[in-house]
This record gives sequence, C-alpha cells and structure tokens, in this order.
Amino acid sequence: MSENALPLRKVHHVELWVGNAKQAEYYYRKAYGFSRVAYAGPETGVRDRASYVLQQNKIRLVLTSDLTGEGPIAEHVKLHGDGVKDVAFEVSDADLCHKLATERGAENVADPSTLSDGNGKVRHASIATYGETIHSFLDNSDYDGPFLPGFRKENVQGTPTGLLIVDHIVGNQGENQMEVWAEFYSKVFGFTRFLSFDDKDISTEFTSLRSVVMAAPNNVIKMPINEPAPGKKKSQIQEYIESYRSAGVQHLAMLTTDIIKTIRQLRDSGVKFLEVPDTYYEALPDRVGEIDEDMNVLRELKILVDRDDKGYLLQIFTQPVQDRPTLFFEIIQRKGSDSFGKGNFQALFESIERAQEERGNL
Repeated sequence: MSENALPLRKVHHVELWVGNAKQAEYYYRKAYGFSRVAYAGPETGVRDRASYVLQQNKIRLVLTSDLTGEGPIAEHVKLHGDGVKDVAFEVSDADLCHKLATERGAENVADPSTLSDGNGKVRHASIATYGETIHSFLDNSDYDGPFLPGFRKENVQGTPTGLLIVDHIVGNQGENQMEVWAEFYSKVFGFTRFLSFDDKDISTEFTSLRSVVMAAPNNVIKMPINEPAPGKKKSQIQEYIESYRSAGVQHLAMLTTDIIKTIRQLRDSGVKFLEVPDTYYEALPDRVGEIDEDMNVLRELKILVDRDDKGYLLQIFTQPVQDRPTLFFEIIQRKGSDSFGKGNFQALFESIERAQEERGNL
C-alpha cells in the first residue's frame, strides 16, 4: 500500500436518499434481485427517517427516506431527487482515516464516534466530497450484526440476478472540475490515476466529455471522475448537472460473471436498458476478435463488448432509475480486461443522445 493511502478495504455500502424508501426497496428487490437484510426506523427507535438495507452478494444499497417533511434528507430529495448521498468505505482505522483526510484538506462532516448495540460496536466518521456526496469511514472489526448498530435484522428475499460486487462508482462534475477532484482523491485518499480519457476518446458529432479513473492502491475501489467538454450540443454530463442541481454520483457499475444470464433476468423483471443499433454488431467481430459469447445473443440483448491487451469486457447501461435523467447502473463482466470500454464510447454516447433528444435536453 502507498505510504499516502488511507487504509481503505472496500466499499461497505452506498446510501441513496430517496423520496419513498419503502417503494424504492420494493423496486430494487423485485427488479434487481436484492434481498432486504436490515431496517431502521420508528420501530427501532429512529424518529426522523426510515432506512432499508438491500444486499446481493457483496453489494449493499441503503435506501433512506425522511419522515418529518423537513431537515437534510427532505431538502436533499427536494433539490436532487433520488440520488446517492454516501459512498461508505470499510476501513481498518476510522479515526486515522478521518484525521489524515481532514489534515489533507477534506471537509469534516462527522467526527469519529462509536456506534454500538448488542452485536458489538462500529467506529464511524465521515467527510465531504463532490456536490453533497459524502464518504463515511466504518471500522466494523468488532461488530457481528446484520449491518450497523441500530438496524434490526430482516430477511425478505429477492431473486438474485448474479450481481456480485461494486466494480466502480462514477462522479459527474461541472466544467473544469475534473482535475480538481482528481487531485482531491490523490491528495486526500492516496489514489492514483488508473486511466484517463479526453474529448477525442469520448465524443460524437454533438457532445463530448473528459474522464479520469482514480483508484485505491489495491484497485478494489475505483472512482472515475467525469466533466463535460465543449460540443455542438449539451453533453450528458451537463444534462446530469442541471437535472441533479449539483455534482454527484452518475452511476454504479456492478460486476457479474454471467452477463447474459443477468441481463435476461433483469429484462424479464422490467429493467430498461439503453439501446444500441444493430449496426454496432456488424463491425464488432473485426474490432474485438474471438470471444466466448454468441454474437447473436449479444445483439439480441444489446450488450456491448470491448477488448484491451489483457482481455475483453462486456457491459450494458440501464436507463435512469428515476424520472430525472440522473443516476443509472452499469452491469459489467470482465474476462481479463481491467479497462472501461473505451471502444464502446461512441455507440454509448449516441444511444444517450437519442434519449436526451427524446427528453428535449440535447
């Protein structure tokens, strides 16, 4: 591990602040196959909010709604709609992470404190990152409960769809902010630049963006950072910023080892994906070479493929999961490749632009 790196282990959970957590829980359980494993709310002594914890393999989503009509959750939902509030990290030392992060310039959100119940204790602290998003640090080495102290165990099963782990989490920034936040993750967290793309890599006739992938030394945590680049029309990043009303998490990428099976299940459950034209698949064999999957099945399911010098990947992107064109999900399978689908950017952007045009936002 780098001398400057914070002792982060992995993404512990991603918390979304939403308008109706009970309904959102039902959607993610029925559509994506998550199971409800924990809950906190009035029944557990929490008076101002209700939180449902969903889990599938190593992915945890927390869906939280306000119960009072006022306060930070209500204001967040009013301004942003449903969106990611907290990308929380499991760490070996929450106090040290908070101390180093704030000394290196991060804004404090919550001082280190101990959360406890009959299952043990968790050391917790948090700092601010882009927009109104935060990062929590959680040392749960002395805890054996279903999630965190204050949550009761639940067991409401979904039908798993093969989603295994968070592969990466992408943040959208305003103009000329990409380097600012890349430097933040380098200076504060000790992350390094894993990959970068400029507007020559990610562009169409109408729009473009720039992106840099910041990664923890163990490469388990990857945080790509996007910003809009000049174009003839409005970039998808600018549409996000205007719709979300600030910088924020654009999408979560979730890893599977059988993307064909996963996407069939998700489509059968009603999940909607971005569409790419059949012409994309005409040039695909020459571009990516031999692959294990049936090209006709990939065309049917609209799954994208890209290759690098280590192997190839398969990926697909959902439509936004709320009415505002903000948060969406990526489903990805890696077969050696550790890249992010550079060869698919043109087809993906054109698909997004078609959706933007339908919304009148291109």
